[in-house]
Amino acid sequence: MSDLTIPTIEGPFSATVTPPGSKSLTNRALILAALADGVGELSNVLVADDTRVMIDALRTLGFSLEQHDTTIRISGREGTIPSRSAQLFCGNSGTSIRFLTALVSLGTGVYTLDGIERMRQRPIGALVDMLTTLGARCEYVGQHGFPPVKVLADGLAGGTAAFGREMSSQFLSAALMVSPFARREVRINLASHQTSWPYVAMTMQLMEHFGVRPEVTCDLKSSEPTQIVVPQGQYRATPYSVEPDASNASYFLALAAIHPGATVTIQGLGKSSLQGDVGFANVLDAMGADLTLGSDFITITGTERLEGIDVDLSDMPDTAQTLAVASLFAKGSTTIRGLQTLRVKETDRLSALAAELDKLGARVAVDHSSISITPPNDLRPACIDTYNDHRMAMSFALAGTKRDGVTIRDIECVNKTYPGFFADLRRVAR
Repeated sequence: MSDLTIPTIEGPFSATVTPPGSKSLTNRALILAALADGVGELSNVLVADDTRVMIDALRTLGFSLEQHDTTIRISGREGTIPSRSAQLFCGNSGTSIRFLTALVSLGTGVYTLDGIERMRQRPIGALVDMLTTLGARCEYVGQHGFPPVKVLADGLAGGTAAFGREMSSQFLSAALMVSPFARREVRINLASHQTSWPYVAMTMQLMEHFGVRPEVTCDLKSSEPTQIVVPQGQYRATPYSVEPDASNASYFLALAAIHPGATVTIQGLGKSSLQGDVGFANVLDAMGADLTLGSDFITITGTERLEGIDVDLSDMPDTAQTLAVASLFAKGSTTIRGLQTLRVKETDRLSALAAELDKLGARVAVDHSSISITPPNDLRPACIDTYNDHRMAMSFALAGTKRDGVTIRDIECVNKTYPGFFADLRRVAR
C-alpha cells in the first residue's frame, strides 16, 4: 500500500468536477435490472471495488452481464435466481452483502454470503429478522447477528414485517427491492426517527423508475413515515443513467469552502438529484460558504467567514468525515450529531476521526453518536492512518491542501468507491 503527501494549494482556484457514478445508485440499479423482465442498459455506473463485488456476485448467481467501460447490459430474470447454490464473497461492501442476502431469498437453493474480517463485525441481524418474518429461512454460520449468513431459499411468502431505527437503512432498502416478488403483498411497519431516510427514499424512487411504486403512509402530525406497502409486481427492463456520487462530491465542495476565493462546480448533481447527500452543500452554506444550487449543478465558493456549526447529519452520515476535516478551518467549534451508524461502517469512524484529528492538533470530544471539534491555532503536520476506509483518506486529504506535511497512508483504499480521487484532486488544485 502507498502513502501520499498532499501538496498544499496556494491561492484561489476554479474548477468543474464530475465525480464517477454513485455507488449507492449503481448497486441498487444492478439489483433491480437483474430482477427485471428483459435486457436493460445501465450507463455511467461506478467502476470500483464495491461495484465489482456486486457485479461478480451477480455473475456467480448466473446472471448475464456485458460491461463496456461504464456501461452494463444485464439480462433480467423476472425475479428468479438462475443458480441454485452459490458462495458469495462480498469483501467489505456493506451494500453488496445486504442487497444480495435479500436477493438470494427469492431463489431456490442454498446461498452463503461472507466478507473480510471487518465485515464479520458489521451487523446484519435486522435484515435477517425482517426476511425471516417475510418467509425466508436464514442461518448464521458464525456469530449470531453477523456474517457469514446462509440462506436456504424457497422464495418469500410476504406479509407484514416491522423495521426499527436500525444501524443501517440498507437493511430496509434490501427488503423493499425484492418485495414485489413475494407471494403476498408486503407491508413494513416503521418505527419513528428512521435512520438515513433519504437513502430509503432513493431506493423507492429507483424502484418506481423500474416499474414498481411503493406506497408510503406518514403520521399526520409528525409527517414521519409509518408504513411502506410494496405491491406485487414486475420490474421492467429500462435504460438508466447513474448520476454522480454525491458523497464523493462532498470532498470537492468542502475543498472550495476551506479555500477563500476558490470555486468548485459539481456537474450532474443539484435540486433534482435522488441522493440526499446533496444536502451537504446546504451545510457548507450555513457555515458561511457561498452556494449556488441549480437543477443539475452545485457551485460552492470559499469565503473568509467560515464558522463552526452544530448540525445533525443522521440523514447523510457519509458526509460527516468531510465536515469534520473542513471544520478545522472554521472559526469556533463544530458539533456533528446523529452519527451512531458510523460505529459499524468500514471502520469505527467516530473513533478513527478522533484519533486522526488529534494528530492534527484539534481538541475532540466523542460520544456514542456525536463528535465535537475545536480547531487548533496552527494545524500540525501528521501521517494520517486510513483504517482501510476510503472516506478517511479522501476527507483528510483536504487538510493537506491547507497545511504542509500531511501524509495519507494506504491511499489505495479509495479504490472502494473512487479510484481516480487523488488524480482529480491534483487536477482541481492546478
